[in-house]
Amino acid sequence: MKYHIATFGCQMNEADSQRLASELEKLGLRATDDRLAADVLVLNTCVVRQGAEDKALSYLHMIRPIKQRNPNVVVGVMGCLVGVRGNTPLRKAFPWVDVFMAPSEPGPMVDFLLQREGKRLAEAETQARFALQDGDALPELALRLPAHEIGKRVTANVPVVYGCSHACTFCIIPFRRGAERSRPIPEIVREVESLVAQGVKEVTLLGQIVDRYGYDLLGDDYAIKRYNPGAASGIPSQNIPVHTPLVDLLRAVNDIPGLLRVRFLTSHPNWMTDELLDAVNALPKVMPHIEVPVQAGDDEVLMRMRRGYTRDDYRRLIERIRAKVPDAAIATDVIVGFCGETEAQFMRTYELLEELRLDVVHLAKYSPRPQTVAAREMADDVPEEEKERRFRLLEAQHERISGEINQRYLGQTVEVLVEGKHKGKWRGRTPQNKLVFFEDATQDWRGRLAEVTITWAGPWSMQGTVGASSNMPHHPAYTAQAAYPA
Repeated sequence: MKYHIATFGCQMNEADSQRLASELEKLGLRATDDRLAADVLVLNTCVVRQGAEDKALSYLHMIRPIKQRNPNVVVGVMGCLVGVRGNTPLRKAFPWVDVFMAPSEPGPMVDFLLQREGKRLAEAETQARFALQDGDALPELALRLPAHEIGKRVTANVPVVYGCSHACTFCIIPFRRGAERSRPIPEIVREVESLVAQGVKEVTLLGQIVDRYGYDLLGDDYAIKRYNPGAASGIPSQNIPVHTPLVDLLRAVNDIPGLLRVRFLTSHPNWMTDELLDAVNALPKVMPHIEVPVQAGDDEVLMRMRRGYTRDDYRRLIERIRAKVPDAAIATDVIVGFCGETEAQFMRTYELLEELRLDVVHLAKYSPRPQTVAAREMADDVPEEEKERRFRLLEAQHERISGEINQRYLGQTVEVLVEGKHKGKWRGRTPQNKLVFFEDATQDWRGRLAEVTITWAGPWSMQGTVGASSNMPHHPAYTAQAAYPA
């Protein structure tokens, strides 16, 4: 039997699809790129913007004829379109779908297949062989890659905290993914170890607010230090723990043999502690790459968004990141055209980005999402054409600033973890997550660290010539014992 998973949306959705694929592989199914050849066809959905939801609905209607031509095809829908609060309306709207799965929950599909195809699957599982390139049999793994990716996949996403309890006024995630839930460190370590056993060299630890990892496991009594984000934030004082549990997780993952790099995202300005930044700077496998959304550069807009910080708070955070992690690349998210955003307020966002000169700016136009405070209580009063104009202004600004930042790499030699080939060239990323291409027909660079001298730099990627290879992390002199004495 074959399966095909179409994934829309963020890295968390990609990780959820990876988890579903793992469970299907354990049943003996194999992946196919051709949805028409699949026995199991799954759509993993995103609804964070209206455009993403429209894309998912369009895909659902597109696969209806496949089900009509072959009723035996198992059709599944997963992700934020389904959510965590039931799917009765979806069942009525899409009767040709067999299985609905909440985000990060592959169980309903596994149960459906076992009930319908139990004997056939048992035979397929008995015949399945999961082996590395050297022929060694893989043990019972926490997460199995698709058979064709074993030994070939270099990077992988690993969720460490599901859901979100922050509830920004524009965000649908808490309603679709539920409250914040952290995974225990041993469970995460086992999953990363299983990925490394299959050839993965870099993992990205994921959470809607990844900096809040582990707080829910420790309990409210652990939060003993008061924090006041400022009167303009619109958020009351909060309890912030004196210790950052994410640091414990980073230390544990950093110590996994065979793993070369660790990243984490997405951060929140209110939860990025000095302890966390010190860990990024000290742990050799944790990359100097920080993703911390600002969303807007005006205090009134931030208050309506219920972000919990001010423009100056964010400015001070960027200064703190650059002081503690001098080689860090910083990425942010910005929403244009949020409810009530005036031209002057938009220009304050433009001016803040001009001042801070961040490496990456992920842009989005605001669209109301059901159940959110903004959709219920605020008017979507910025015209679409004005949202588009503001989007294009920030896009052009970002292209210019990113290009200027990347020009500084000309002539420098950077360490690139090579992920594979693209249009005949090797492609990979620097510790700062800069995309680099180079040519070399003499050897296979996949999964290796290459020293590349940059000869051309644009806003979105760089090119260079390759020198020697290296398997050393970016702080080779560092030892965990020296930085974190027992």
